[in-house]
Amino acid sequence: MRVRRVAHGVARNVAPGPALAVAVLGLAGAAAFGITPGSTLETVPTFTVSRVLPTPRLVPAHDGAAPYWREARVQRGDTIGSLLARAGVDDPAAFAFLSTDPSARPIYQLRPGRPVRIATTDASGRLASLRMLTSDGDHLVIARARDGFVATREPAASEPGVAAAAGVVESSLFAAADAAGLPDAVTLGLADAFGGDIDFYHDLRRGDRFAVVYETSRIDGEPQGAGRVLAAEFVSQGRTLRAFLWRAPDGREGYYDATGQSARRAFLRSPMEFSRITSGFTQARFHPILQTWRAHRGTDFAAPEGTPVRATADGVVAVAEPQTGYGNVLVIRHAGTYTTLYGHLSQFAPLARPGERVRQGDVVGRVGQTGWATGPHLHYEFRVADVPRDPMSIALPTAPPLDAEARAAFVARVAPLAQQLAVVQAGAFTRVAATR
Repeated sequence: MRVRRVAHGVARNVAPGPALAVAVLGLAGAAAFGITPGSTLETVPTFTVSRVLPTPRLVPAHDGAAPYWREARVQRGDTIGSLLARAGVDDPAAFAFLSTDPSARPIYQLRPGRPVRIATTDASGRLASLRMLTSDGDHLVIARARDGFVATREPAASEPGVAAAAGVVESSLFAAADAAGLPDAVTLGLADAFGGDIDFYHDLRRGDRFAVVYETSRIDGEPQGAGRVLAAEFVSQGRTLRAFLWRAPDGREGYYDATGQSARRAFLRSPMEFSRITSGFTQARFHPILQTWRAHRGTDFAAPEGTPVRATADGVVAVAEPQTGYGNVLVIRHAGTYTTLYGHLSQFAPLARPGERVRQGDVVGRVGQTGWATGPHLHYEFRVADVPRDPMSIALPTAPPLDAEARAAFVARVAPLAQQLAVVQAGAFTRVAATR
């Protein structure tokens, strides 16, 4: 095979086409700005080089004895027959086994988009093996044996990874997270990491932005879900908040800023992840049932009946019983002189019994409308030395920071995560992913 190359010019036996004419005109126009009228151009010498290149030898992609693997993705409306036919399988014995043997029944759980790996032994389309991920997370393997086919199950090994995303709030956190491609579990983890500093129903403003780095899991290259939030940044109303996950030697986990200070408050700002306030803390409110003006020493959160109610801090359950005005009421005593009250519950959680210890974020009950309530909502009170205070405005105490021994390891751990946050928040990528 001969290759002809021309240097410093254009081959003279090539007829100028439209594209070449446009290129020449473009070059002429560009040169007009740098050439003095009346000047002459030096002729550029041209020469031709010809070389003989060896013809590459073609090698078969596989030998005839080895199985040939294909990957077919399930399409909407697919049957086993149409899926195998698209992969080039023409094997009556295989079709008979797949349609009659109970061990092959999971293969009929076809979900659009799911990959199925199929191997044939030769050009005639005889099935050698089939491998697919079942709905319960195992691999179903169907292989040709000496006297037919055998179906077995194998545990599927997940591949851990890390993903990152960034978003800008236009209307709500969930809308911004959906636009950024965040799974719901990660969005809830993001809200949990900053729950002590941001009320995600009332504090968000248009233009607030966030970046988050979180765990992922894949099986056969397919996403299987998201795990914990590893690092996050939230810029809200001029404040920049950062949170990094740290696991202590005893296994307890928590979020801290870049210096090792706890990113969480000792108390959550709200006992529910997402809700709206219908009545705030005030000295004068017209009571809808008593029809009189009186102080409202708590905050009412409207939510559908059955919505989970969280303990806003670690503590011990002091009261869990029905009362007249509060209905089913729960009181938790916390460190120092702090107590919290949760009223009008429809039910108590199993761990919400007097004397039981609860941790921040534990579900302790469900929203209801027991007692003096005109609709389903939660009445929440935050008390200091038994005096009710406004939980939406009071300065909440912070959790203790990392000790000096753990801080050095923590700083080394979060340094690469902080770099990922900086890249994503700067807007270089809306979503990036990397395998751990």
